[in-house]
Amino acid sequence: MRDVLFLPLYQDEELVIAADGSAAIGLKEADIVHVPYETVAYFAARVALMEVMCVGAAPLAVVLQNFVHNEVWEALCTGIRTALGELHLDLPIVGSTESNFPTLQSAVGMTVIGMVHKAQKRIGTTPSDAKFAVIGEPLVGDEVMERRDRVLPLSLFRQLLHRNDIYELVPVGSKGIFYELQGLLDDNSLQSSQCSCALPLHASSGPATSLIISFDPNGEEEIKQMARDYFFPIEITS
Repeated sequence: MRDVLFLPLYQDEELVIAADGSAAIGLKEADIVHVPYETVAYFAARVALMEVMCVGAAPLAVVLQNFVHNEVWEALCTGIRTALGELHLDLPIVGSTESNFPTLQSAVGMTVIGMVHKAQKRIGTTPSDAKFAVIGEPLVGDEVMERRDRVLPLSLFRQLLHRNDIYELVPVGSKGIFYELQGLLDDNSLQSSQCSCALPLHASSGPATSLIISFDPNGEEEIKQMARDYFFPIEITS
C-alpha cells in the first residue's frame, strides 16, 4: 500500500494524509548534509504533496513540525511555498516549533492533508497490459543538490498527473524503485518474476527525486516526448 492514510469523511469523500520527515539536514554543525532551510522544507513538502496528489486527492493544508529553532520558521515556510507555487497551489500552513530545548541536529516534519472523491482514487487502477517507467533518477543526500538537474521537476510531475493515459503514479522514496514497484504490482494483483531498468533498482530516491508510472502503451511516445531524458522504461517479465 501507499504511504498515505485514508479516513472516511462523507459518503463519497475521504480525507487523505501523507507525511515526510527530514533529519540531520540543515545548517547545524552536527548536520550531515548542509543546505539552507528553505531547501530542507522544499524537499520535505514535495514528498508529502506528491504522495497526496498521486492518489487523486486535492491538498488542503500543510502541517509543519520545526525541531530546529524559532528563527528558521519563515525560511521553512518559504521552502514550502516554493513547492506549492511549482504545483500551482496556495494552501494554509500551520504547525509547531520546539522552542524549549536546543537540538544538535536539524529535524523537520511535514504533513499534508487532502481530500479525494472515492471514485477518483488512483489506486489499483493499472490493467494487466500496462507498461511501466521511472521518471527522474534516485538520489539522496548531497547527490540531490549536486545533481539537481536529474531530480524530477514538480512542473513535469504536474503535467504527468493530468494525463489520461497514465494510470497510476508512485513517488519513489528511500526504499528504492524495486520496493515501490512491487507495491504497485501488489495493489493491482499483478505478478512479476523479474524486472530491469537502466537505473539502480534498490538505491534510495531520498525526497521523491523519482516517480514510477504505469501507463497505456498507446501513449508511450507522447509520454517520452514530455519527460525527455527523465524517462527510464521498466521491463517486467511475468
